[in-house]
Amino acid sequence: MTTKKTISTPAPAGRRAGRGTPSSGRVRTLLSFVFFIGVAVTARLVLLQVIDTDKWKAVAENQQSVSTTLIPDRGEIYFREKDSVYPAAVNQEYPLLYLVPREVANVPVMAASLSGIIGIPADEIQAKCQNLDSQFVPIKHKLSDDEATRITGLGLPGVYLQKEKDRYYPGGTLAAQVIGFTSPGDPGKGDVGRYGLESFFDDELRGKPGQVDQMRDAAGRWISTDDRVMVPATKGPDVVLTIDQVIQHEAETVLQDSVQKFAGDGGSIIVMEAATGRILAMASNPGFDPNDYAKENDYSHFMNPTVSMNYEPGSTMKPITMAIGIDEGKVEPDTAFSDPGAVTISGYTLHNAQQKTYGKTDMYGVLDNSINTGAIHVESLVGNARFAERLSQFGFGTKTAVDLPAELSGDLRNLSDPRRDIQFYTASYGQGITATPIQLIAAYEALANKGVLMKPQIVQKYVYEDGREEIMQPETIRRVVREDTATKMGRMLEDVVLRGHGKHAAVPGYRVGGKTGTAQVAKQGGGGYQDGLSIGSFVGYAPIGDPKFVMLTKVDNPKNVEWAESSAAPMFGEMMKFLLAYAKVDPTEPIPGAK
Repeated sequence: MTTKKTISTPAPAGRRAGRGTPSSGRVRTLLSFVFFIGVAVTARLVLLQVIDTDKWKAVAENQQSVSTTLIPDRGEIYFREKDSVYPAAVNQEYPLLYLVPREVANVPVMAASLSGIIGIPADEIQAKCQNLDSQFVPIKHKLSDDEATRITGLGLPGVYLQKEKDRYYPGGTLAAQVIGFTSPGDPGKGDVGRYGLESFFDDELRGKPGQVDQMRDAAGRWISTDDRVMVPATKGPDVVLTIDQVIQHEAETVLQDSVQKFAGDGGSIIVMEAATGRILAMASNPGFDPNDYAKENDYSHFMNPTVSMNYEPGSTMKPITMAIGIDEGKVEPDTAFSDPGAVTISGYTLHNAQQKTYGKTDMYGVLDNSINTGAIHVESLVGNARFAERLSQFGFGTKTAVDLPAELSGDLRNLSDPRRDIQFYTASYGQGITATPIQLIAAYEALANKGVLMKPQIVQKYVYEDGREEIMQPETIRRVVREDTATKMGRMLEDVVLRGHGKHAAVPGYRVGGKTGTAQVAKQGGGGYQDGLSIGSFVGYAPIGDPKFVMLTKVDNPKNVEWAESSAAPMFGEMMKFLLAYAKVDPTEPIPGAK
């Protein structure tokens, strides 16, 4: 049997291999791949260079540019001192101690050397040297000149000093609750105002940040260019207060002495200009030093109790009740009144202080002797609804809008139902409702100012970086009583000082008027009053007939006196004597013993 063989003959040179061979498929696949890659690259280039050109140009520029925020100087705060100013909060340069850890030759020696100068434990300093990549490790801010000199003399490698600006309060504790303080905020944004005016005007005092845009090359080096964009920072405006530094200092001295003398828990003094509502002093005790606020353990000391403390004003409310009664035409200063000693209403019996009964008297006598039943009588003649309305007109129950943070509005909620006589009766002599010291002195200022209520003013003017000044004018709120009513109240308050419980507030040679108030302190959460706890106040003005100053003095929980006539009233008299002499107000009466 013969086997047949098949012989394949190669295709001639230059002739394509037949379709379907393995080599031809691979070629077509390769060509297709190259084609699609080309299309994709082309499309990507079109997208980058044509469609998204602005976007990627911006990205490129951002990668090569650095924007630096320029932090502006903080606006400064000043007291007045007659026709000049006195710094209250200023910016001051201090040495800052910092380390560059990788440059430190001997960490233990360095730490021990610095510790002996700055008082920070050596182990704390060593612990801050762990990160060798850090170029800036702050150790202590606000070095003293002596500390800076001694550190420089060490000549330690990796130890550096640089200047930094920080807030400084030249007066120390002076008006600390009014001014507040600053503390570090977010990095790159400057300090933040905390409490007081530093907080209230924080946005304004911070000023406007600036900005510098600089370019780097591909290697990260700065490029010198005339096209660099720079927007300078704008310093915050300086704030000049209505507070007189001399009056403020005297008020704090008198207050401190009185709190110590009467073993009080604290106290306050507010002095106002009678015709304008400008605040000349606002003192509170206890205080703190804003230069060293971190050492204060009781944060309540940062609060300003003259605006942030509600309390029952007690008998200092009686002149307001009397003014309403006179203005409503219900009584006159010489209207007769027979004191029953007590009033029973809704199952409660309301007594005079010490359960005294005064018999026949008049409205002068009601204020002179601080008769609770007399205040109740006047309120009942006015009527509950009208009485509540008139109290609101005096500003009670609403904030005064003084330019200070955390102001409270007082509380008149007990007067929301005019059918509850007992609430109105107790309110007539200052119990069962609350007010803030700033509300109370503002109401008396209206009596001193011919019946016109003014907004309490604490800022005199703003001074901007370009020298421009914005002067703040006194702001009238409303008329609360007629001028003749205010005149009558002046004479009645003067009688309190001459013949009533306000004798210790007298100033020889001057007509002085005002009213004492010894108020109980309500228990936290309601339910009566705290045993043995009281607040003594005196509010008044002088000279009667042409008032220059209105003042509130307050002692919180005096321990060795019972009534405000023995604590707050003499404090008022001492401070008013200083004010009249400081302002060179001519005497209105013969001075006993004077030649």
